[in-house]
Amino acid sequence: MTIRNELKDTTDLANLEYSVEEMRQMGDEVLARALEHIATLASQPACGDLDVDDYCRTLREVAPENGTALEPLLDGLFDEWIPKSFTTAGPGYLAYIPGGGLYPAALADLIQNTTNRFTGIWRGAPALVQLEVNALDWIRDWMTFPESTRGLFTTGGSMATFNAILCARERHLGAEIRPGTIYTSAQAHHSVAKSAKLAGVMPDRVRQIEVDGQYRMRLDALQAAIDIDRRAGLKPFMVVSSAGTTNTGAVDPFDAIADVCADAGLWHHADGAYGGFFYMCPELRPLMQGMHRADSLTLDPHKGLFLPYGTGALLVRDGTVLHEAHAATGEYMPAMPDDCYDPSQHGPDLSRGFPGLRIWLTVKLYGAAKLRAAVAEKRQLAVAAADAIAQVPGVVIDAPPQLSLFAFHIEWAGSTTEEQNAATTELMNRVTARGKVMLTGCTTGGRVIARVCVLSFRTRQANIDACVRHVTEEAAKILAAQQAEARS
Repeated sequence: MTIRNELKDTTDLANLEYSVEEMRQMGDEVLARALEHIATLASQPACGDLDVDDYCRTLREVAPENGTALEPLLDGLFDEWIPKSFTTAGPGYLAYIPGGGLYPAALADLIQNTTNRFTGIWRGAPALVQLEVNALDWIRDWMTFPESTRGLFTTGGSMATFNAILCARERHLGAEIRPGTIYTSAQAHHSVAKSAKLAGVMPDRVRQIEVDGQYRMRLDALQAAIDIDRRAGLKPFMVVSSAGTTNTGAVDPFDAIADVCADAGLWHHADGAYGGFFYMCPELRPLMQGMHRADSLTLDPHKGLFLPYGTGALLVRDGTVLHEAHAATGEYMPAMPDDCYDPSQHGPDLSRGFPGLRIWLTVKLYGAAKLRAAVAEKRQLAVAAADAIAQVPGVVIDAPPQLSLFAFHIEWAGSTTEEQNAATTELMNRVTARGKVMLTGCTTGGRVIARVCVLSFRTRQANIDACVRHVTEEAAKILAAQQAEARS
């Protein structure tokens, strides 16, 4: 074989471009399967078969040397592998904190991935970065933060919280990190402690503050912990409050915490990953009175704005702090106008796609009014569900819905906590096994509680009716079995 032929063979092998017709055909195949999936979500089990550890081991493989046709890969994804998961996009997913997956966001991802524009720096795509800034400003205005606010889109609430702790650390501690202490609710999301560790604040400097009967941070315990640490020569610098905890949906007393932080000179960060977007509805703002006073705020558009997973956001009241914590440059970096936003100077990433397009396109297509109505409906549904389930014999409501999450357990006369825990777990398993709704629980104070969280845009009244009906029927069966056992 001649050198020219060898080069030709290599060139053919190195060509990764598809023709327009090939791309259109592949796109049609993928879109057809995706639309079928969406159209059948209501009839799919709310939780797929997850007991597939041995099966997953059979999927392990080395990288293929040669390519595979698309159709069998789609068959595997949609027929085999995607069904072996939580049906998080389904209307009956009331577990954990539901995500959404609005269709316009899928279109945005297609646009951003095919155009593949670099938005890490303003000068790389100034018009596109401005659209992202617009989306951040919309969120800022919905949260009633001041114009001095700067924000950042992240992959989720954990990264948003990490960046907030970084800002607080830089503002209050500087290079002397070790004496710094952080305070958060005993019900706070685990990402607070994890983010603190990533930011150099070790676990022994994170204080978990006791909660009251409604699972909210206790102000007296917070103040006492701050005083103890100061007398010990430590440096309290940050309080993290919650706009809806994962366990029970508790909303901490923001105004009172803001007062404590103002008096003590501490940074106040609000974790609104689950519940923050309820604040965009003016009629619901009293439920989170004072959240807008926080120095920084975590939000998860992939929860409260119904977008796909991987869409988080952070707001920082004093945008200069966010900039100072991340500013860096190099000789190869282009200059930018002083009044423009450069993502790489406000966050840890330089190489990034166009995450703000998901929100920008979604809001432009729906309009804010429609999104507010959908958010408000989720609380209405949760309140109605809690009222109905509270009437079920044997059910005790542990945490009424402060937003759109409530928790409960099952008990009967003479039952022990251990028996109640087992029965509550069995109730969740039975309801989920029926396939229409998925419930999950948690353990708090030694008690297992079942949780219902309404936050999917696809969850409507019919799904809530099914949830109430299945809880009612399965609770009756469990209680009947206990009564029969007691008689025998």
